[in-house]
Amino acid sequence: MKASQRDHGGGIDAATTRYGGTRIDWIDLSTGINPQPYPIPAFPAGTWTQLPDSAAMNALITAARHFWKVPEDIDILASSGASALIAQIPTLHATGEVVIPAPTYNEHAASFDANGWQQSSHNPNAQIIVHPNNPDGRLWTPASLPAPEAQLTVIDESFCDVSPEKSLMPLAGRPGTLILKSFGKFWGLAGLRLGFVIGDPTLLSHLRERLGPWSVSGPALHIGAAALSDEKWATSTRLRLVEDSKRLDGLMQTAGAECLGGTTLFRLYNVSSGSDWQTRLAQHHIWTRTFPYNKQWLRLGLPTGEGWPRLERALTE
Repeated sequence: MKASQRDHGGGIDAATTRYGGTRIDWIDLSTGINPQPYPIPAFPAGTWTQLPDSAAMNALITAARHFWKVPEDIDILASSGASALIAQIPTLHATGEVVIPAPTYNEHAASFDANGWQQSSHNPNAQIIVHPNNPDGRLWTPASLPAPEAQLTVIDESFCDVSPEKSLMPLAGRPGTLILKSFGKFWGLAGLRLGFVIGDPTLLSHLRERLGPWSVSGPALHIGAAALSDEKWATSTRLRLVEDSKRLDGLMQTAGAECLGGTTLFRLYNVSSGSDWQTRLAQHHIWTRTFPYNKQWLRLGLPTGEGWPRLERALTE
């Protein structure tokens, strides 16, 4: 997959240019970001004026280790978003063949392609899985991995915090294994740019050198440590997401869509025409996600507040 072929959710500026309005008029349902974000705590003195220090990073990593139940012999590296790690991971191994079961999040293929790898399912050197998969929510098991003998295994768990019991974290101790975690999705703070990679200490050592010092901002260190330590918020949020995703399914199915899967942060539907449905909702300033490889797929994230009645009106008018 070439870099020019990458497509993502978001893009409200382009939507306003085409369909009118201003950013504040729009409801962005094109991403899988929690629409009710973690409440930002007060910052300690110096957060904005001083370089991040080791104590703040240690607090973040300690909270991450506890939250994801990471054994002490497994390394954790934080960065400015999971995408920064995805861009570097292909450089950790000599180029070869990689298997990336599709359809899935396309940045992995783009990154490996940009670094000279070839996609192949025949005796690959590396395997990439997204768990749960984006956009259909497919879940993997250790037995279902496409290339058990691959020297490099990347498990992208960016959306797995909605269902922690499904995590493949027990595989993090295997040599050559890396597990990615995104902070922005579940905690709803994508603009903070915070991500983690967990796994093989040797590989993480190389990544740490590539990222350099201060790979995470001071505010992100503070917010991340607080959020990862707040189990009560995480538990109540998971329960709310279950109810909200059921509500969204009900609205879409009443409007004639067929639910194909997803997670409790985003839902994938089969419709008569994804582009027609997207246009129909965009005329009400509601933005959704279509896919170039399947013209009948439409993906929606969760509304919140006044977004619910606006979506219902748009679907029924």
